Amino acid sequence: MISGDYIYIWQANEWPRWQFDLATLAGPMAEVSRAQGLLIGRLADVGMALRDQASLTTLTEEVLKTSEIEGERLNADSVRSSIARRLGVDIGALAPVDRNAEGVVEMVLDATLNCEGPLTPERLFGWHGALFPTGYAGLARIRVGAWRDDAGGPMQVVSGSVGRRRVHFEAPPADRLAAETTRFFDWINTPDATPPLIKAALGHLWFVTLHPFDDGNGRIARTIGDLLLARADGSPQRFYSLSAQIQRERKAYYDILETTQKGGMDVTDWLMWFLESLHRAVDQAQHTLDAVLTKARFWHGWASLPLNERQVKLLNRLLDGFDGKLTSSKWAAIAKCSPDTALRDINDLLARGVLRKSDAGGRSTSYGLDDAPTRERA
Repeated sequence: MISGDYIYIWQANEWPRWQFDLATLAGPMAEVSRAQGLLIGRLADVGMALRDQASLTTLTEEVLKTSEIEGERLNADSVRSSIARRLGVDIGALAPVDRNAEGVVEMVLDATLNCEGPLTPERLFGWHGALFPTGYAGLARIRVGAWRDDAGGPMQVVSGSVGRRRVHFEAPPADRLAAETTRFFDWINTPDATPPLIKAALGHLWFVTLHPFDDGNGRIARTIGDLLLARADGSPQRFYSLSAQIQRERKAYYDILETTQKGGMDVTDWLMWFLESLHRAVDQAQHTLDAVLTKARFWHGWASLPLNERQVKLLNRLLDGFDGKLTSSKWAAIAKCSPDTALRDINDLLARGVLRKSDAGGRSTSYGLDDAPTRERA
């Protein structure tokens, strides 16, 4: 217990009059703005097609990682295809639709592409319905498109097995949600003097503290943060993923949330963590742009090479950062072809100098992109 009067921040008499030390945060805010400026300046020089590819890569990562934070792994090809289809970005053959991915994609794109639109209960109910189209979270029936009613007890964030459960946080009771959410929406939709990056961090914290849905609160809180960051950037196109950075720092994220939600109304420490994490996310986006440019140069260099659909798919996998080593058996599994067909595909690319073989032989043989500089082939 941080205070003798309350356990959780929403129980404080001052709730929700946020307090923070703006002088302490001025330096980190300036550093984030500088990093954003460097990224945007570099993007301005690469052309619209590559900017679209960079944005597609970022949005794909955002959808994948905000789900992974909650322990759900989506199919990367399906997510990428779903986003590309909605944005009109040409990526060649599209992957089959994944119902689990579609809802997250719809939510993230609505938040970013329509970032200047008002945030309302109806809009969030739509997001929630997209996340849980069957009305179930796993095997549990939940209220969808409506605030929770606490029929099963108070909303708590817990960990540990039965008998050893630890309560990390308890949200405001359901009978307070109408008033609490009204105040939240009024604040988020009313222009004020709060610096935009600070508003994004506060919006994220405020919503996840209310925890107004039976499930999906973390994903929606991060999406609200993305909406506010898009407003702050003055652009619906996304070129950095905060959720991807949060996933890399998942334990620290939950630790600072718990500490903040059990503390006083001065949330400077949360804001400092948010800004530092955001700075790292923007820096990471430089590497994403490097990968996009490398991929573009690769395909430009091999533009005249006749390739089948399987070869294009696997080469793109390698260019996107293949997890582990690519063997002929993995090729066959991913391309959904026979081992003999996979080996023919690979040998063709080896002969043309597109792929190289690892030094290990036998079943340990793996393949990677040839490191030799690409050049235009006649």
